[in-house]
Amino acid sequence: MSKSRRYSIIGLCALLLIVLITWYFSRSTPVAVPPAIAHGYAKALKQAHNGEPGAARVLYQQLGRPDLTPERRAALHAELPNYPSPQALKLADKDLSSDSPLVREAAIHSIVGLVPTGQRTLLLGPVLDDPEQEVRFAAANALLGLSPDTLGLYFGPLQQVLDEFMKTLKAQPETAESWIQLARLYIHSALLPDAQNALEQAMRLQPDNLQAVVAQIELLDKQGKTDESRQLLARQLAAHPESAYLQHALGLWLLHHGERTYALLGLSKAVELEPDNQDYRYDLATTLHAQQELEAAQRQLEEIIQRHPANRKARVLLVNYWKESGQLQNVQVLLAQLEQQNPDDPALQQGL
Repeated sequence: MSKSRRYSIIGLCALLLIVLITWYFSRSTPVAVPPAIAHGYAKALKQAHNGEPGAARVLYQQLGRPDLTPERRAALHAELPNYPSPQALKLADKDLSSDSPLVREAAIHSIVGLVPTGQRTLLLGPVLDDPEQEVRFAAANALLGLSPDTLGLYFGPLQQVLDEFMKTLKAQPETAESWIQLARLYIHSALLPDAQNALEQAMRLQPDNLQAVVAQIELLDKQGKTDESRQLLARQLAAHPESAYLQHALGLWLLHHGERTYALLGLSKAVELEPDNQDYRYDLATTLHAQQELEAAQRQLEEIIQRHPANRKARVLLVNYWKESGQLQNVQVLLAQLEQQNPDDPALQQGL
């Protein structure tokens, strides 16, 4: 064997050895998960969903695990907005960089629930550049409606993603859902006639699609076509008198037009038809409060917490309403329960 050939073989062997050593030391060492945490997923999810004591702690522990499937992480993120804290935000922010598009999308929804609208830009703006289209679209949806000033440097990237979103929706087979989504994008871009046409197309495909109906009612109102909006709402209520969704829409429409007393009838009817709907009952409570019916408002919020103990928004509002009426003993009970659920809740830190 020639000397040059021998040197070449020695060099290749040395290079291979370096590669093997680099691979060995760069391997990610599996993180050991304590058995109690490893086997506690189902229990933690149940605690969080039911608002039980210690819910935040076990929820954070599970989200801190590196070995969960994307589906399990996404299910935990669905509960996270009820347990806000710096740690919760850190966990959600970290999962925006997950390898799984499903987890990244779930983290976006968590941040929407954890962070006020105007403060989401810095967290979600970078996600507009995500490699996965569905994740980019989820981030764009979360930023819809923000002003150019609030969006800052992300105004341009958002417009690019929205243009891509529109082209994708138009290229897909027609569905009522795609037309409704397209209408939302048109409304954001102030293309109201295009939005109107998109909603008409949605109703052409599904005449009884109440989401399209309510969106059209709101759009007509937005354009100052109050009579047309009212007539469409009246026709739909006549056709679907037992629809809680439409009764709720009626209540909101009347609120928007300053008819708070009559709005209570629609909102109350919606709650009667769907007593377990947290959003309907919350809107009824705030409207009752605005009408100076404090006790009735408190009862609605109590009912939400009774049915859904994890509902932090209702709990915090009820604390405020009880403080308003001087029922400090009730305030202390609710705050103690909140502290048991999540001792790092900002409401407690701020001395609610």
